[in-house]
Amino acid sequence: MSLSILIFFGIAFVLIFMLRLVRVGTLLAFLLAGVLSGPYVFGLFELTDIWKFLGDIGVMFLWFTIGLEINIKRLWQMRRNIFGLGAAQILMVVAMLFPILFGFTNWSIMGTIMVALLLAMSSTSADLQILADRNELQSDMGRQTFSILLFQDLLSIPLLAMLPVFAGRSVNLGANVIDVAVMSAGLILGVVVVGRWLLNPLMRAVTKLKSKEAFLLAIMLNIILWAVVMDFIGLPPGMGAFLAGMLMSETIYRHQVRAEISPYAIMFLAFFFIALGMGLDLKLLAANWLVIAGGLIALIVVKFSAIYIVARVRHVRSMDAFMLALILAQGGEFGLLILQTLRSGGIEAIPFKHAEILTAIIILSIMMTPVLLAIVDRLYRAGKLFPKSNSKKLNNAPAEIKPLVIICGFGRVGQIIAKMLAAENIPYAAIDLNVDSIMQGRDEGFNVYYGDTSNPQVLRDLGLAPRRTRAVVVALDNAATAKRTVRAVHSVAPRVRIFARARNLTESKILLHEGVVTALPETVESSLMLGRGLLASIGVLPDEIEKIMAGMRKDNYAQLES
Repeated sequence: MSLSILIFFGIAFVLIFMLRLVRVGTLLAFLLAGVLSGPYVFGLFELTDIWKFLGDIGVMFLWFTIGLEINIKRLWQMRRNIFGLGAAQILMVVAMLFPILFGFTNWSIMGTIMVALLLAMSSTSADLQILADRNELQSDMGRQTFSILLFQDLLSIPLLAMLPVFAGRSVNLGANVIDVAVMSAGLILGVVVVGRWLLNPLMRAVTKLKSKEAFLLAIMLNIILWAVVMDFIGLPPGMGAFLAGMLMSETIYRHQVRAEISPYAIMFLAFFFIALGMGLDLKLLAANWLVIAGGLIALIVVKFSAIYIVARVRHVRSMDAFMLALILAQGGEFGLLILQTLRSGGIEAIPFKHAEILTAIIILSIMMTPVLLAIVDRLYRAGKLFPKSNSKKLNNAPAEIKPLVIICGFGRVGQIIAKMLAAENIPYAAIDLNVDSIMQGRDEGFNVYYGDTSNPQVLRDLGLAPRRTRAVVVALDNAATAKRTVRAVHSVAPRVRIFARARNLTESKILLHEGVVTALPETVESSLMLGRGLLASIGVLPDEIEKIMAGMRKDNYAQLES
């Protein structure tokens, strides 16, 4: 067993190393590692329930992280992209696929519509991972891709509820529509009620424990609880994880949650892609290679054409429309889930052999996406595809406001700085681990969140960026934490200007040595202010007072130190 594990990790490392050399993301490496270590090549592992379980956890983590990105405010801001571009993409793909599928198969009309809808869905996990690897999640094209993927994820709820109709098990279309409406209203009500009345007080109690383990377990409990609830009412557990993420996105803890869960999400998502590769039936590929190859080419070409047309109609720049269509041109996990559900439930909406072929086509299309992107990138860099130009806005959707100043620590100093910035309408974001100060600050209108200031991922998620953030204020009363925070800030934005508070001259020197622009020692400055008032009250001229103050502050208070 240990030898098999060693060989497996060796295969994974070599694949990742080789693919990164040719600028292909790690997604394909994990898929290929699953294929090579699976039962049809080296036979290191069988696709057992354990691998499926690990893969299911990976999908739940993915849905949870997607939910973290979505809150009611952001949904409203992105409504034109989500319900405009997303819906248009689905309709166009289905309109182009339906006649092809209906003409080349003997499926029923409802079965053909179902398959067309399944193939219109793209791989959320693969596409988000690709965008993250390419550092394009926050680009205009990335936001458009995310909007389409989000619409597809939301569409999965009514599609699951309508499955009996597509499979010929029910003809009561009106009842199914009512079920979908009731279910959607229930989910929205659950987000509002549970998030406000249950989750916030629970997380507030957990954060007061100041235990990282308790915080992480509370997150996991939230994910599993909603996954079980969704599974109980007949929906995929991943939708429960998505709902858990949405609930958490409405709280002040979302930045710290994302930082804590990110390493585990990446690990388990890798297991999902490995399990996906193991499940690729190479014997089926060999027996039906011509049909599968033709279906794979047709799927990618049709979806690419449909999405490109929709994007161009919506005035998306040609290059961005091309990349958008290429990234979304594969099948998705939702299609695999529904095909598996049909097989395990004995529901023959389409022949089982055809379902197996469709499964192979979807998996291969997911594997082809990073390869095609690598080819396109090479052509682009060679100047053979598009002339190099600066990226432009894809649309006029309102962009999320990013803070120009980050305030680390929200005690009395941080609050005063926040009031000064708010008075000048300068966008800022504050962060602290004292949940009572945070809740009080938010009640008073401050933009403050829960999180660890010494965690680079939290700072990055809060909005810290090299070329956007103008300054960072470190208003912490603990010298060690302040030092770690300064280092965390510099790891994300090395050249950003940092202004810090210090309790005394010793702490001030330490922070200045770490690269802080200004580190004012509170005890010294308060003494100087007291001395200024004293000198003024006994008749010393203002110019003389300023001269004395300047001398005291010269060379980082060298006169006082001596």
